Amino acid sequence: MFELKESQTVEFKQLWKDDYLKTICAFANSDGGSLYIGLDDDGNILELNNTKELLDLLPNKINNKLGLVVDVLLHHKNLEYIEVKVKSTYAPVSLNGKFYKRSGSSTLELNSLSLTNFLLKKYGKTWDDIVVENFTLDDINLETVRKFKLWTKQRAPFIDQEDDIKVLFQRLNLYDCESLKRAAVLLFGKNPQKYFIQSHSKIGKFLSDSELLTSDIIEGNLFEQLEKIIDTLRTKYLHSYISYDGLNRVETLEYPYEAVREAVINALIHRDYTDTTVLQIRVYDDKMVLSNGATLSVEVPIEMFKQNHISKPFNPLIANMFYKAGFVESWGKGTNNIIDDCLKMNLPEPEYRYTFASVQVVFYKTPLKTPLKTPLKTPLKTKDKIVSLMKKNQYITIEEISQYTKVSRDTINEHISKLKKDKIIQRLGGRKSGYWEVLTDAN
Repeated sequence: MFELKESQTVEFKQLWKDDYLKTICAFANSDGGSLYIGLDDDGNILELNNTKELLDLLPNKINNKLGLVVDVLLHHKNLEYIEVKVKSTYAPVSLNGKFYKRSGSSTLELNSLSLTNFLLKKYGKTWDDIVVENFTLDDINLETVRKFKLWTKQRAPFIDQEDDIKVLFQRLNLYDCESLKRAAVLLFGKNPQKYFIQSHSKIGKFLSDSELLTSDIIEGNLFEQLEKIIDTLRTKYLHSYISYDGLNRVETLEYPYEAVREAVINALIHRDYTDTTVLQIRVYDDKMVLSNGATLSVEVPIEMFKQNHISKPFNPLIANMFYKAGFVESWGKGTNNIIDDCLKMNLPEPEYRYTFASVQVVFYKTPLKTPLKTPLKTPLKTKDKIVSLMKKNQYITIEEISQYTKVSRDTINEHISKLKKDKIIQRLGGRKSGYWEVLTDAN
């Protein structure tokens, strides 16, 4: 019995057939591997009568068909068998115009989307790093750029200091020679759907899987879509529970706001935009399902989403812009944060699924035991929310705080005055160019 078993890098064959060139091609395009000839599926060594012929034939045949130089080794353990040892290659390898890769102990032919992504990765490129012809700086949404500069003051202050938009996009690695990249189109374009028709999102209210009550199509660049999706969910699709902070009326979304926002951001960043499936958000009475066409990295399978894991964005340029804006962290903690936020709100743990190249996040809702008219305690007081928001973004405006907390500007100003007086926060710099400094926690 042979000591190895068939795996991603090991394959057993009883006799040589030219069809096994596909396996050698797949090894070269994957992590390398060894094809053993003269073994059955269980690793039992069989009698191989043509070893001398194969030692002469295989090196030339593999080189002629695949352009590979491999090691063809003769082994002996009571009986003779042959090992074809293949190294992983930097450039993609094809057999008769077709490409193959290993997946577990299987050899798969690559086609359409999987082939495109494979070729890009082999050449050190990602989908969002490719340039787009006929998309110019005139097609950039300057209002989105203005907001982006405000968002990035804390993590990348050089962005706000650069007034030349061409130089800015070059420094952000969104400009290649004289062309803008796909990431620039999706992040900052006036009309990205003109170039990538599938890059919009959909929200629907469902009575059941087959009964659609109402729906909305969300278009625009990714930063615009994030804002529109959250606003549409909050105002049209999701309920808010009423509680009071003193005399102030506070609305708390039925799902944790930060968790929903994190899930939407993850979907926009990690989406495979070559897939014609758009981001879909299906809202039911008892759950909400976000479905997103995506290709998961082998290093981060769906099972790792509930554990600490590395960050492997499918679109690293897009992810980097969201990071610079302060919308995400780069530590792969987003999926865990979603779970934590739901548990803090006494909701069931959300579920992560991966089926048919689609990632799903399912939020579940626990029915309330008290009527909606009964005031519910808000998780954080308004002043604590203000301090928390200022910690996350020193440059946040009164208007933005009002939008996040659902509290009027006048009330926010009153809380800020009290926080200043109590020496919990202070304002440094002018009204437009200044920022907040948190001196101590509100508690």
